[in-house]
Amino acid sequence: MARRSNPAVRIAQETAHNAMFDADGKPKPGVHNMLLKAVQIQRPLVVAYIRRLQKKHPRATAAQLAGIAERDYLRAVTGGGALVGATAVVPGVGTVASLGLSAAATVGFLEATALYATSLAELHGIRLTNPEKAGTMVMAIMLGEEGTALLGTLSGQAAGGAKPADVWGNMLSKSSIPGFGSVRKKIQHAFLKNLLKRQGTALFGRALPFGIGAVVGGAGNLVMGRAVAQNAREAFGPMPDTIPGELTAAAGPDNLTLEGNTLGSKR
Repeated sequence: MARRSNPAVRIAQETAHNAMFDADGKPKPGVHNMLLKAVQIQRPLVVAYIRRLQKKHPRATAAQLAGIAERDYLRAVTGGGALVGATAVVPGVGTVASLGLSAAATVGFLEATALYATSLAELHGIRLTNPEKAGTMVMAIMLGEEGTALLGTLSGQAAGGAKPADVWGNMLSKSSIPGFGSVRKKIQHAFLKNLLKRQGTALFGRALPFGIGAVVGGAGNLVMGRAVAQNAREAFGPMPDTIPGELTAAAGPDNLTLEGNTLGSKR
């Protein structure tokens, strides 16, 4: 017996496709720009977040702070996915409106990922003052082995025995990196291709009616978030024994936190 298609799913797929892709099936330029902008982050926000964690946990080691940041990150992205999915049960919020919220949730996921990954970099002593370089590193981490291998080609990492964190720190702190533009384009291409494929499924999932989207959205983000965390741990290697540089002294109170959902304040 043939299975009947769900018209809500079909409408969601068509609406998302029309909103994000052109007539030839290629993502619209605006979609690319939105996603690439979301992974770029200003260093002061990252430092402020880490110092807030230090103030709450003054005796925490670098490894413990990394664990707390990972916990905050997974809570943030999982809660965001479930929250948006739950709007599908609210009367008056149709499929089209839900897809609009899903696009916002995708940006939120990327911004949270950027803050988490760049915070780990700071705890490893990597200072990313250039948002474009920070975004490239975040994309490489999200891609996993493919992305980190591409980034490693800039410094001959594959041929050396240095820790990835040390190599990346020396490389990304330079004002000029030969070949960076070319490698960045390759990472961008692979990142957008993979993200649109993965998040496309999540977009449709959050648009499902009757509360199903709350489950699909939260669960989907958790899977992706855990993959990002694992990629980051493997990319950076073991945490340092001590908290590096200017992070050794916790700053005064601030209002920046993943759990407080204030990532959008950087815009």
